[in-house]
Amino acid sequence: MNLNQIQNVYFIGIGGIGMSALARYFKYIGKQVSGYDKTPSMLTNELIESGIDIHFEDNISLIPSDYYVENTLVIFTPAVPKTHSEWNFFIERHYEVKKRAEVLGIITRDTFCFAVAGTHGKTTTSSILGHILHESGADVTAFVGGIVENYNSNLIGNGKTVTVVEADEFDRSFLHLHPNIACITSMDADHLDIYGTSEAIEASFVEFASKVEDKSKLFITKELPLEGVQCAINEDAVYKAFNVRIENANYVFDVQTPSETIENLRFGLPGKHNLMNGLMAIAMAKTFGTPTESIARAIGSFNGIRRRFSYQIKTDQLVYIDDYAHHPTEINAVHQAVRELYPNRKVLAIFQPHLFSRTRDFADGFAESLSAFDEVFLMDIYPARELPMEGITSEWLLGKMTNSNKRIVAKSDLLASIEASDAPIIVTIGAGDIGEMVPSIKKMLNENI
Repeated sequence: MNLNQIQNVYFIGIGGIGMSALARYFKYIGKQVSGYDKTPSMLTNELIESGIDIHFEDNISLIPSDYYVENTLVIFTPAVPKTHSEWNFFIERHYEVKKRAEVLGIITRDTFCFAVAGTHGKTTTSSILGHILHESGADVTAFVGGIVENYNSNLIGNGKTVTVVEADEFDRSFLHLHPNIACITSMDADHLDIYGTSEAIEASFVEFASKVEDKSKLFITKELPLEGVQCAINEDAVYKAFNVRIENANYVFDVQTPSETIENLRFGLPGKHNLMNGLMAIAMAKTFGTPTESIARAIGSFNGIRRRFSYQIKTDQLVYIDDYAHHPTEINAVHQAVRELYPNRKVLAIFQPHLFSRTRDFADGFAESLSAFDEVFLMDIYPARELPMEGITSEWLLGKMTNSNKRIVAKSDLLASIEASDAPIIVTIGAGDIGEMVPSIKKMLNENI
């Protein structure tokens, strides 16, 4: 498929974080862009403000009349049901209909492609890497799965020759990519509704790793059973972060590379998991040839990602943090970061489980990770693409938690419940629509300070 011959790009599920980055890209390069999504959101509002036409009704009459077979590319998300009227309209008329991952593969095929894989850390690592490359003057475009605070966008740069992409394991999407340099941050079990077993997801990562023939261009953590360049914190590795300390709520650390020691790097994202994400980005940028001074400057100026340990309120009396974590490993990382920054202070965690299948598959892990907080509000499970499963409820998950200071809180009661809590540290956690509630939670808390 030749993208130069395409005039129109139509998205089914345009409001997804990855889909919206592609929509911004095609809009930027001069294509006519429009699409459908199930519900309005902050992301769809931002796209509409940029001039992209979006509707929220599955209705073929709302498809622009000048979107012909020969000049239109249709991009869909795998979450769209096969009964979707607009999807069937395009399929029946033999439009070019492709998954987001396939289109990313086409865009990046003729570029120098950095691919960031892993069940955790993809968005943060790819955002840091994109920021480093952009700040160093590289001709880069980075497609990332979060809104990067430095750019207020999930698209960094407008380069033509270098790309940074998240290599998403969901639906084996990352196998469409053609990476020149890649990293794998983790291979924990996830998406078992797609893969079935942890062995199957690990096999998929092994297949992705095989796409990088030169293993000096594949970066891994020490615990992964793969051949590649190892990165570690306070352990022997090819790229090692050490002498780590906290100064004014920032990490300051040194990095040993194969050719030099970089001293006194400053990094504002809390948590050892983020330090590892930053180290991976540094290793890839260094291998690409980015000057050390540019790397140090960019690491210090990176402001983080919306909904990734995102400070909403930060005062001596009250701290409110919002995070996208939706897997036990990610919740543990949030907990570690909070405890490191705010020892001996009461922490309230508000968690909205995402997917019935994920809640079922990792119930014991969720129960253990949530029980580590001082107080827990558990919301109803956000279904996303799934129908309810018998017996899989938030009440069932609550019963597995060992923390006695826990309760179910309905969305309609959430603000009042938070207001009644005496916790000075509050964290909202989850990948569902809890993110849409952050502005109202922040507003209520600010009024009560």
